Amino acid sequence: MDNIAGTKSSLSWAVNISVILLVVLWLVPTIGLLVSSFRDRDQISASGWWLAPFPVEQNFQARAASDTAREENGVWIIEGNVFGEEGGTVVNFGGTRSAPTAMAPGETAELSRDRSLTVQADGSFVYTSPEEIDRDPSIYFSSATPPEFSMDNYNTIMASDNMDRAFINTLTVTIPATVIPILIAAFAAYALAWMDFPGRGLLIAMVVGLLVVPLQLALVPLLQFHNSIGVGQSFLGIWMAHTGFGLPLAIYLLRNYMVGLPRDIIESAKVDGATDFQVFTKIVLPLSFPALASFAIFQFLWTWNDLLVAKVFLPSNSESWVMTVKIADDLLGSRGGDWGILASAAFISIAVPLIVFFTMQRYLVRGLLAGSVK
Repeated sequence: MDNIAGTKSSLSWAVNISVILLVVLWLVPTIGLLVSSFRDRDQISASGWWLAPFPVEQNFQARAASDTAREENGVWIIEGNVFGEEGGTVVNFGGTRSAPTAMAPGETAELSRDRSLTVQADGSFVYTSPEEIDRDPSIYFSSATPPEFSMDNYNTIMASDNMDRAFINTLTVTIPATVIPILIAAFAAYALAWMDFPGRGLLIAMVVGLLVVPLQLALVPLLQFHNSIGVGQSFLGIWMAHTGFGLPLAIYLLRNYMVGLPRDIIESAKVDGATDFQVFTKIVLPLSFPALASFAIFQFLWTWNDLLVAKVFLPSNSESWVMTVKIADDLLGSRGGDWGILASAAFISIAVPLIVFFTMQRYLVRGLLAGSVK
């Protein structure tokens, strides 16, 4: 009874489980990235995001003040506390960089040149040396620090120089690079779908062939062409680049969708005297809104998150940086592998794409369902 209309398939449980697994696979990394965006660099390095609510054991280095050393029976002694006035609990300690947690609290670590170090759990220590101490010795220890969550990573990014300009530059690149391909592809798709002219099949084959051309293969020739015509490394140049890279997919999607539109409607309009332009603007475009919205979402997300094309076709000065270049070259470039900055930058950069996606998604679903009920 699985194939009878109105009945529920016996394999629906498999579909539900598959959907749940896919949601979990996408959701878990996103949650981890969100949690990491509120942690500092040291805690991220010390433990995974799933251990964020628990205390983190971290290694620290303290200095024993040599100017506080006193001599007793020919032995120089330094006493103090590794935590200072803050307080804490020592988990392990050591007197060398190679073994920073080799000893337990209360034990005595025998060091080179007959020196010794004893550290208690509360952080108090005794450092002894048979010779006069002329420089501050190092004390290595590990301590359990409470979980810390803050907005420091977000403040670092938002307070960065020229971040507002990078945001505006990103919009300047993304909006035209999304609109221009849609305008060109809509006309081309209608012509390939509903107009008869010589070479139409060859053009369709060329569009399909361009879908498999790697973007990296065309970067250098396209940049040389832009430089030769005077638009190299400019906003006009990157608009043209994104348009060229996005047109094959746009034409392919829109043409396949327009081919499936009811032929009777278009033929009736032509019988009534409508021109191809009127058919295109009055009938085909409104009916093709789901496909237009789908490509707009894909193109906007790809252009907004693009780094490679922006670095190639935009000037290298900071005044022309988009957000991806600003984050990669300035923030991450000056801080190394700072995962907290990277995580918070990811959520800041996806804020606008999420707004666009959910806004367009509503119209997309409405367009897909239009006409489904007779």
